[in-house]
Amino acid sequence: MADVKKQLDPDPRVWDFDTEYELGQDNIRPFGLDIHNPVFLISSIIIAGFVLLSLANQEAAAEFFGWLRPWLTSTFDWFLVLSVDAITLFCLALIVLPVGSVRIGGKDAKPDYSYAGWIAMMFAAGIGIGLLFFGVLEPVYYNFSEGGGARPLNIDITQPGNEYIGVVGTIHHWGLEGWAVYAAVGLSLAIFAYNLGLPLTLRSAFYPILGERVWGWWGHGIDTLAVFATLFGLTTSLGLGAQQVAAGLYEIFGIEPSGTVVVLLIIGITLIALGSVLLGMDAGVKRLSEINMIMAVGLFLFVLFVTGVGTAVARYFNVMVDYVLLLPALSNPFGREDTSYFHGWTTFYWAWWIAWSPFVGMFIARISKGRTVREFVLCALIAPTAVCALWMSTFGGAAIDMLNAGGAEGVAATVIDAYKPEGALFGFLKELPLYSIVAPIALVLIVIFFVTSSDSGSLVIDTITAGGKMDAPVVQRVFWCTLEGLVAIALLLGGGLSALQGAAVSTGIPFTFVVLIMCYCLWLALRAEHKKL
Repeated sequence: MADVKKQLDPDPRVWDFDTEYELGQDNIRPFGLDIHNPVFLISSIIIAGFVLLSLANQEAAAEFFGWLRPWLTSTFDWFLVLSVDAITLFCLALIVLPVGSVRIGGKDAKPDYSYAGWIAMMFAAGIGIGLLFFGVLEPVYYNFSEGGGARPLNIDITQPGNEYIGVVGTIHHWGLEGWAVYAAVGLSLAIFAYNLGLPLTLRSAFYPILGERVWGWWGHGIDTLAVFATLFGLTTSLGLGAQQVAAGLYEIFGIEPSGTVVVLLIIGITLIALGSVLLGMDAGVKRLSEINMIMAVGLFLFVLFVTGVGTAVARYFNVMVDYVLLLPALSNPFGREDTSYFHGWTTFYWAWWIAWSPFVGMFIARISKGRTVREFVLCALIAPTAVCALWMSTFGGAAIDMLNAGGAEGVAATVIDAYKPEGALFGFLKELPLYSIVAPIALVLIVIFFVTSSDSGSLVIDTITAGGKMDAPVVQRVFWCTLEGLVAIALLLGGGLSALQGAAVSTGIPFTFVVLIMCYCLWLALRAEHKKL
């Protein structure tokens, strides 16, 4: 490995390197595996124990997770919101500061992927099934929840110009601040791995403050926490995806949704993800991500044209103006009266994005060599925000228009009359032409999103538990892909949606401290790198 000392500012007040770390020096290799001791063993044993306990005590698990999530989101609301605010401001500053010219991998580094392939993989990993699950559900729920209790900032939708406040509240959760968390973690990992020659793992980002201690128990603890956050954040999405696929099978083929059906779906889709994992990054993940994006764009264009292009464009610009104007108030944790929206949704979302950040951050770090810091942040933050807002505005805004006009009975039945969130998308598609063709396409798209999240997550967790190695034995990726499916099953059977969300929040909150410190270490590294230009 390159001498890290010579690459960094030698000022001992910033950097303190006494010895060099050789990648894999404390890995153990039983049965041909390449395991980073003790991260792999600790994380896998604890997670396997969690699965067994949850399956053996399903009622107790349901009760525990039913209590855990609301307690965490109401107790740590201010901390989560202020932390995400700080991370967002930090990322925006990187765009305009001189350090934005630093190139990931060094000044002569070239990108490994085209813009199209790079952004497709980034988007597929970062969003997963979220757009399909929440695109109709969330805007409609905020607008029409009973008594308006979940409406952002308690804004009155009967006043002119406020009819799409539910869309604005949704964009807040899928926009700038969430992607800033991904960008901060991904850029930290990329700079320390590709510019400073350290392993591509979370502990490396703490070298400026921990020095050689990152290769000891401090580092083991950071990586183990990253594994927990990644796994539980990921399984939340996998569980939601399985429930939505089950709802789609019922709507299209009449197959009654049940716990057994959902479990079988998770098993089946996990097997497909295993096939993608075995094919590797380029043949598996990249190809699926590109197919995924083509189908998603096709579905979006269909909805856009049948609901009215002019109406959708006007709505989009209006809600984006409202989003920018209301962002300071939406990002303020103090004096909030919209507690259902703030505690039930915003604080959960921030914990969920943070729980996902090791997974998405490491994945986009792996594919971003050759990009400048400015280019990275713009593409990982601004562009996805605009696209997510366009999707939510088009789907959710059209559903709101239909409901205001007295239609969209399928949406009303799944979101307003009886809260069945997994069926909201299909209830919406029923109102559009060619349902018998479009609905199966949407179902396949959900499955592919499910698969890309699972196989990408397996690659990331495997990298962490192999000490940063990106070519660890395939059997380890198979192990983690299988364990992801088992955790999703355990959480769904042991509490359903509340268990999935509770697990994500419980790991996202402690990992928030990790992300904040990573931002400080990233600044030190970028400052040192910029001096070399």
